[in-house]
Amino acid sequence: MSLEVDARAVNTAVGLARAGLVDRELIAEVVVLCAVAGEHLLVIGAPGTAKSEAVRRVAAELGGSYFEYLLGRFTEPNEIFGPVDLRRLREGVVEIETAGMLPEAEIAFLDEVFLGSTAILNTLLGVLNERTFRRGSTALTVPLRVCVGAANTLPEDHTLAAFADRFLARLFVEPVADARLEELLEAGWRADHAVAKPGSHDLLGSVDRLAAAAQQADLTQVRSLLGTAIRRLRGAGIALSDRRAVRAQRLIAAATVLDGRSVASEADLWVLPLIAPAADTQVLARETLADLLTRSRNSSLVHSAEELSRGADARAERLHQTGTALLEALDTTPDARLRLEATLREIDAAFAHTDLPPALADLRTTLITKLEP
Repeated sequence: MSLEVDARAVNTAVGLARAGLVDRELIAEVVVLCAVAGEHLLVIGAPGTAKSEAVRRVAAELGGSYFEYLLGRFTEPNEIFGPVDLRRLREGVVEIETAGMLPEAEIAFLDEVFLGSTAILNTLLGVLNERTFRRGSTALTVPLRVCVGAANTLPEDHTLAAFADRFLARLFVEPVADARLEELLEAGWRADHAVAKPGSHDLLGSVDRLAAAAQQADLTQVRSLLGTAIRRLRGAGIALSDRRAVRAQRLIAAATVLDGRSVASEADLWVLPLIAPAADTQVLARETLADLLTRSRNSSLVHSAEELSRGADARAERLHQTGTALLEALDTTPDARLRLEATLREIDAAFAHTDLPPALADLRTTLITKLEP
């Protein structure tokens, strides 16, 4: 199966996961980015901001085994990794029954991840870093593609810094903006009354092939740009360890293959603000790298490329995809016409007519034709 086919399949899954998510499309897309990169994601935001819902939707669309748990001060290791096998314990052997637990998960979500005990976090380090689980006489390779950790705030305890650093990508979410409250209420109402359908997709094979392609991606054209970017970020006072700088290449490679390419370009540099450690430093990173991010775009992760780069190409890609999807749904979606009008207004607000990319200019003409009485 070709790289482009796998990228399109995952793109479709991302689109299904995004549907109905209001202002949380970024989480869904970056989970997929990290799964292909073989890295982990930390999401910081207040309770009730749909962090877990976004991850669940991605897991349902990609398929595979999913593990989710809310950690607390008194959470025991066996709640995460599995209980001791009592039959083997009677024989004097400590073995762990891992069925249905984190060591057998392919996608995992750990809420309030920093509340875990020292025993839990130390074991997690091996799972996250080396993809291995060791406890007692049990030692196994875990199939984990991506772990999403969530918390209300970043930890102030410096002893947790090493653990937090294992999450290369970070997202900081706020409550949905007032301007999108009606959209949020509508989506929430639909979700409350929807009939749950079990996930039937199995796209982890595509994810794995994309991950293998990412490891072979050619980053030659962007390595100098990446070096410039890291120097700028450090010069702006953003603390980036050598490890985070090196591993940023994994995110660039993942963005490349998710766009159906094997050679990285400046279009893939939009991932760099993700490695900044805090919300304010991510804003600073985007401002510091503004000129390097202008050509950013990604056909699979359109919202992420636009939000993290604020680039014109990424915005055009997102508007084109949005308008095309609405045109296809015009006869079946009750409010599609209103959304077409909103998309047309957004195109006109974002681009002068003389600066419209050709594909977006054609789409604008089609929208005007469809909206004529």
